[in-house]
Amino acid sequence: MRTSLCGNIDWVGAIDWNVRDFHSYVTDRGATYNSYLIRDRENAVIDPVKGPFFKRWLENIGKFVDPDSIRSLIINHAELDHSSALPMAVKAFPKAELVTNKKCRDTLVSYFGGEEWNWRLVKTGDEISLGSRTLRFIETPMVHWPDSMFTYVPEDGLLFSMDAFGQHFASSARFDDEVDFDIVMEEAKTYYANIVIPYGNFVRKAMAAAAGLDVRMIAPSHGLVWRSHAAEILAAYREWMVNRNRRKVIVFYDSMWDSTALIGEAILDGATVPGVETDLIHVRHANLTKIATSFMDAAAFAFGSATLNGLLMPTAAAALVYMEGMRVPNKAAFAFGSYGWAAKGGPDQVEEYLRRGKYEIIRPPLKCPYRPTPELLAEARQAGGELAGKALEAAEYKPEHGH
Repeated sequence: MRTSLCGNIDWVGAIDWNVRDFHSYVTDRGATYNSYLIRDRENAVIDPVKGPFFKRWLENIGKFVDPDSIRSLIINHAELDHSSALPMAVKAFPKAELVTNKKCRDTLVSYFGGEEWNWRLVKTGDEISLGSRTLRFIETPMVHWPDSMFTYVPEDGLLFSMDAFGQHFASSARFDDEVDFDIVMEEAKTYYANIVIPYGNFVRKAMAAAAGLDVRMIAPSHGLVWRSHAAEILAAYREWMVNRNRRKVIVFYDSMWDSTALIGEAILDGATVPGVETDLIHVRHANLTKIATSFMDAAAFAFGSATLNGLLMPTAAAALVYMEGMRVPNKAAFAFGSYGWAAKGGPDQVEEYLRRGKYEIIRPPLKCPYRPTPELLAEARQAGGELAGKALEAAEYKPEHGH
């Protein structure tokens, strides 16, 4: 496995081949916890790893240097998938300063104690010389925690970007040009939709802060290093961070005895017009990760639920809460669904969620008792056409490489 990013800078992280759930993010391709070693007059490590992988991490570092020679351990982010090996690292690197910003130090102390550890606090613009290389720090709050920061090596144009530009992708390859580019971009988009998207305004600020840098390579804390396609992932983030919609309509639903499904199919039929991409997603047969990724750049959507015990379906509620947390309100929408002996239930509660999400609600809920009539299905097709019309109003979206 090739690990060298450039002269004397190597990947020393850990591959988590078997993880399939990352706090509700379905990681079908596993994950990595990336860490990087810089060998210079003073050796430095960029980011710890998740605690269970400490031994492997230490072995990877030991292939290049004696851990006792580490003088700086940079901690760009306090979340436990990166930091939970820190208490062990403090013992393994007895001569190392723990380099981070104040917010990150305070969070780490809340997790682990360690007020007495050898901290060195930095802020945007601060630099540390390792010898032939320099580490420059850029605070990037809320990308995606308050403590997040970038570390930049100007001599190599190398940006250690923490969670930004990452992917959950376990692979023996370490670089973006060693695997199918479409897969890398698919995983990068999925990562953005499920981790980063609520913080678009902060991403803009971080991108602006890094705009003056000569970035030739991006080394995130998850997934592959952007060695050949740094320009493409930067361009994709510029699109994603402004919530640019595609000409796409999604019909989400959960059904009991197919009545809500029939309405959803009729809506989809009406929305299927030239120039509009459509999809029909049964939320109980999908997962929150797929739902979020599909929803991220849809211009319009309908969401339907049958009624269970006077309420919407539980899986529908979970999906709507997850979507609300994404905070992308610039979408046209309406609710639909069915009910039986309960006069009010699923579709009305769906609309309550849509209002909370601040979507553009284009019509009252489309609903029926028990089974949809031909007249209701005709109305559903017409409503689908209205969604398609909203989607066609979206600016044409042509991201690089078709993503």
